[in-house]
Amino acid sequence: MSSNEILSSASAGTESKQSSSASQFPKPPQASLVQMCELARQVVEVAQAFPGVSGARLWQTADGELTAWQQSGEIPLANKSIGEKVSAGHATAGAEERSRWLCPLSRNDEILGILEVCGSGTLSVDLLSSIEKFARIAAMALGQVAEQQAVQDLSSILEATKLLNSTLDLRELVNIILQLSSRLCGADRGTVFLLDRERNEIWSLKGLGLEEREIRLPIERGIAGWVARHGDPVRIEDASADPRFDPAVDRALGYHTRELLALSIRNKNGEIIGVLELLNKKTGSFTAGDENSLNHLSVHVAVALENAQLHRELLATQRIESDLALARSVQHGLLPEKPPELEGFEIAVAYVPSLMVGGDYYDFMRLKPESLLAVIADVEGKGVASALMMANLHASLHTLATHVHALEHIVESINEMIFSDTRVQKLLSMFVAVIDERNRVLHYINAGHVPPVVISSGGEVVRLDEGGIVLGAVANAAYQRGRLQLRPGDVFAAYTDGITEAMDVQGEQYGFQRLVNLVRSARTSPAKQIVETVLSEVDRFSTDSPDEDDRVMLILKVR
Repeated sequence: MSSNEILSSASAGTESKQSSSASQFPKPPQASLVQMCELARQVVEVAQAFPGVSGARLWQTADGELTAWQQSGEIPLANKSIGEKVSAGHATAGAEERSRWLCPLSRNDEILGILEVCGSGTLSVDLLSSIEKFARIAAMALGQVAEQQAVQDLSSILEATKLLNSTLDLRELVNIILQLSSRLCGADRGTVFLLDRERNEIWSLKGLGLEEREIRLPIERGIAGWVARHGDPVRIEDASADPRFDPAVDRALGYHTRELLALSIRNKNGEIIGVLELLNKKTGSFTAGDENSLNHLSVHVAVALENAQLHRELLATQRIESDLALARSVQHGLLPEKPPELEGFEIAVAYVPSLMVGGDYYDFMRLKPESLLAVIADVEGKGVASALMMANLHASLHTLATHVHALEHIVESINEMIFSDTRVQKLLSMFVAVIDERNRVLHYINAGHVPPVVISSGGEVVRLDEGGIVLGAVANAAYQRGRLQLRPGDVFAAYTDGITEAMDVQGEQYGFQRLVNLVRSARTSPAKQIVETVLSEVDRFSTDSPDEDDRVMLILKVR
């Protein structure tokens, strides 16, 4: 993991910090490797023991290059070019009067090694024949061990796949990936980074040995970011000498990164979804073999990571939906179960919530035996913050209605409360009215709310605009009370903008005039039926268009 990768401090090599189930992790096939090295040592010792042979050497291909593997006896310095000629199919005899002889040890056209034999003099035909027979036997033995190695590699991959598919918890999966890769390559520490394309970042939940937390880094920083951008693997022996490496984290954590191996994690479509980074191999340096092993593992890692991320997103969505359902329930619980009974009046009201939690609100409060406070309000925006503001409005109104009966003072107090609350900087439109039952008078203040209307029995329309600006806009705002004498047959209609701003598929709003015309045409119907007619018509108008807001419709008829 590169410098900027804070999680590179995750210790994958400290047994005390590994889970108690560490024994379940497949171990790297060290047994076969040791057996192969021991067999190679025996091959050169037996070859060197042939009469007339002064020394023997066994070559192998490691990290794409031919290297001396084992040797015994007195033999000239290794000359890689000679071995390369043999591996390319050229003559096996050396140029030094047949005093050097090389032979490929093959199995199924795969060269497992090259045996080099040097004599104190010219190698006789009989000696070469004996060594050739021995070389065939050695090739068979090396082939058997190589097969065992392949079986163990396959077994390790199968066990790793089982572990990777054993959980959908992303934190636990990251831990498993680091355990597997660190054991496989003998790394001291490691980190799994996931790619967030929307935010142009790489991030990780944790690294072994650190407290669980989410770390986010710009994709332009560090070696892990470079791999995430370019997709090419990085294998270096001295991280501090690489210009892409940022040593800031090493300094902060008191750690010294030497060797580093980082490669991209790609999904089945070849898209980069993350980066796996290992630090400081415990013995030697990271090799091409380590890189190949991680490449084989990364295919299964990618599938497991995508499944875990999808599961995590699903859980987050479910939590959000659960929280919204609870918030809607609480919000609905603040509204009156039914409208009050008022002598000489008929009241009906309906609240239709949208999918989101909103801030629409209505309420009724008795001020005196013969007067009723009615309020309908709409908090700016949607979401939990709007719902919380609505709940605060509910509490404040009930407190003020108990102690303050002057309508202007109630509205002004609400305005100051909202304006002075710097935590939630939202506006509130509100229509509040006092209904005088005895005198059939409506006293009201419209604080920036969509205007209610009173439609007379003869069809005349009066807009109730008197009041002032929306609440929370300015401090010390003044509000003026309006007054309207009510007469039998009058219909008072109040609503929130979820009614008038409902849109059809072409984006046209239902509008104020449609609402007035509909209420006017239905004014002789019972209040409840008028409410149902309005909601049904608005629903029909906005069919195939998603609801954008809560809807409140309130009708008061004067008998």
